[in-house]
Amino acid sequence: MRIIAGSRKGSTIFAPKGRDTRPTSDRAREAAFNLVGPVDGARVLDLYAGSGAMGLEALSRGAESAVFVEGERDAVKTIERNLDKLRLLGARVVHADAARFLATDPGTYDLVLCDPPYDRWAHVQPLLARYLPPRLTPTGLVVLETSAREPEPELPLELRTSRRYGAARITLFEP
Repeated sequence: MRIIAGSRKGSTIFAPKGRDTRPTSDRAREAAFNLVGPVDGARVLDLYAGSGAMGLEALSRGAESAVFVEGERDAVKTIERNLDKLRLLGARVVHADAARFLATDPGTYDLVLCDPPYDRWAHVQPLLARYLPPRLTPTGLVVLETSAREPEPELPLELRTSRRYGAARITLFEP
C-alpha cells in the first residue's frame, strides 16, 4: 500500500498483520478522494481506521488534523508506526470502539472516513445512524466503505453518491 497524493505521495505504509483488517485498496482510496475533492485544512475522523490509510491520505493531502479510532491493538500500533514513518503532524490515535467514541466525543469533523468490517455492517449501521450525524460540521462529508455485495447503505444523511470499486462500495453522505 502507498500514499496516492499530497506531501507523502508514493510513500509505502504498513498494514496490520492477520486477516482481521482489510485495508482500503489504493484504487478505492484514490477514487474516494477524487469524489471528496480538496481536504486542505479539514478536521478528519477516521473510524475503524485499520492501517490508517484513509486518514494518512487525508493528512498527506493537506488536512489540518486527523483522529484515528481503532479497536484492535495491533492495528493501533500499525497506525502509530505509519505516522512515525511518514512524520505527519496533527494526528491523534485512539484505541476504542468506534460507536462508543462517537457517543462520547464532543468534536465535530469536516470529513469522516468510515470503513467498518464488512461482516458487521448490520450491527454497525444503527449505531452510526444514531451517533454520526451530530459529529459532522454543516458542510461535512462522510465517506463510507461497505461491501459491493451489500445494497446501497443508508444513514440519516443526504446521499451524495455511491459507487462500486471492485469488492468495495464507496458512498458519500452530507448533512
